Amino acid sequence: MKKIGIYPGTFDPITLGHLDIIKRASQIVDTLYVSIALSKNKKTLFSAEERVQIVKKSLGNSFKNVKIISFNTLTVSLCKKIKASLIFRGLRVVTDFEYEFQLAGMNNRLNKKIQTIFLMAEIENQLISSNMVKEIAELGGDVRKFAPKPAIVYLNKKFKNKK
Repeated sequence: MKKIGIYPGTFDPITLGHLDIIKRASQIVDTLYVSIALSKNKKTLFSAEERVQIVKKSLGNSFKNVKIISFNTLTVSLCKKIKASLIFRGLRVVTDFEYEFQLAGMNNRLNKKIQTIFLMAEIENQLISSNMVKEIAELGGDVRKFAPKPAIVYLNKKFKNKK
């Protein structure tokens, strides 16, 4: 039986930390769905379509077993739809753990067949967050150490229009 996993998030924009988690999660499952959430509660800089394009361009053809999709349902509902039994979540710092622990607990209560796997970010990626990348880019800082080139191109376009 094939192991299918998802790595859900807003990816606004994707960072090198996200790419690190995708690389490692894709080695654990037969198919990994990078699942871009269309959250109405989070105000995103990029549209869902832009985020999908940024992730696709950032991954290129590097991962044969990774698929990129968007979704607007409960994560466990998406898992059921695509027959995924694993949810991957990245942890950067201790403060992430409390939120992620609660989320994993709720997902488990909603569907006991789905397991959450936490992957620690590599040391060099532990301080990176999409929010910080956006702020640095907006203020004209260099984000090459934090985000892949396609994300930087989209950030530059977005913030060039605001200046």
